[in-house]
Amino acid sequence: MALRKSTKADLKSGYRVVTLVGMVLSLLLLIALTNAPLRASEPDPIIMTNQEVVQIEEIQQTKQQETPPPPPKPPVPVEVPNDEILENDELDLDASLDIDEPIADLPPPPPAEEPEEPEPAFFVVVEDPPELIGGMEALHKKINYPPIAKKAGVEGRVTVQFIVNEQGNVQDAVVLRGIGAGCDEEALRAITSMKFKPGKQRGKPVKVKMSLPVMFKLK
Repeated sequence: MALRKSTKADLKSGYRVVTLVGMVLSLLLLIALTNAPLRASEPDPIIMTNQEVVQIEEIQQTKQQETPPPPPKPPVPVEVPNDEILENDELDLDASLDIDEPIADLPPPPPAEEPEEPEPAFFVVVEDPPELIGGMEALHKKINYPPIAKKAGVEGRVTVQFIVNEQGNVQDAVVLRGIGAGCDEEALRAITSMKFKPGKQRGKPVKVKMSLPVMFKLK
């Protein structure tokens, strides 16, 4: 009786062949991929867009003003109850006022200061009246008899009023009583040119108002 080969033995031998063939094909494919030239992909062009220019402005630093601190708040008054009892305070309610008791002498009021009288512009009567230097003789020597008065035979007395100041000079001279014919003007001129010793009041030179007669007499 002849032996037959089973189908399982045939499948195992075919499996080996298929496996070897697959490995060979895989190696060939791997070698082919390895030797194939690689193409580098070109990069996409970069498109530059217009960038917005941002200007940075320098910010000036502001100076902060220091404000003074607020004033302190006033203290809040604390209400004290009226019903509080004061302890250890002795009140002397037995004090009596004696009406008949004499009142203590008060110091006398200070004397009122008398206001100083303002010094007048000039004096009429002083302790030391002005003195004409050289006397009336010096005054008569300075008088020139007016020619008109000589021709007309005018004679008489001319009374001149004036003020002798602190330096002994004559000022504000006026004729109180005149005789005319140029004698009044000559009397004013002569007296104004004279020098006096100034009058004094309490040892101080002052202005003194006075008058002098000037005689006009033909020889």
